[in-house]
Amino acid sequence: MSNVSDVCRKVVENLNDSIACGVVDANTGLLLGIYHLVPHFTPDYLDAIAAASVEMFAGRTVKRIEQLLSAMSGTPIQKSFEEIFVASPRVFHFMTLIREKNVIAILVTHNDINQGIGWTSLRDAVPDFIASLP
Repeated sequence: MSNVSDVCRKVVENLNDSIACGVVDANTGLLLGIYHLVPHFTPDYLDAIAAASVEMFAGRTVKRIEQLLSAMSGTPIQKSFEEIFVASPRVFHFMTLIREKNVIAILVTHNDINQGIGWTSLRDAVPDFIASLP
């Protein structure tokens, strides 16, 4: 069985124009595994990105919206975001919640990549991420 960082490395190495892949605990924001090709990605920076990812999926504002929707619909709504895509001037961020392990897998690519290929690469790795986590 591979460890999480090995799976991340495989994702990056198998996709041209990818620069990083990581897995974050969706409860704590702890970075569980990472592989990247960027020398200036410091541990502090990576920790901040991990925390920001959790905020996007389940931050205070997201939880408040889910509470309001739950109250209006009469049905509990939690963890309503499954995937998030973020485009910035240089890179794309593909993020998916892996519910079975309550983690967020993140793939970062240059922004000239076909988005479908980015999503396919990340989604195809989900079974490997699941197998690599306790």
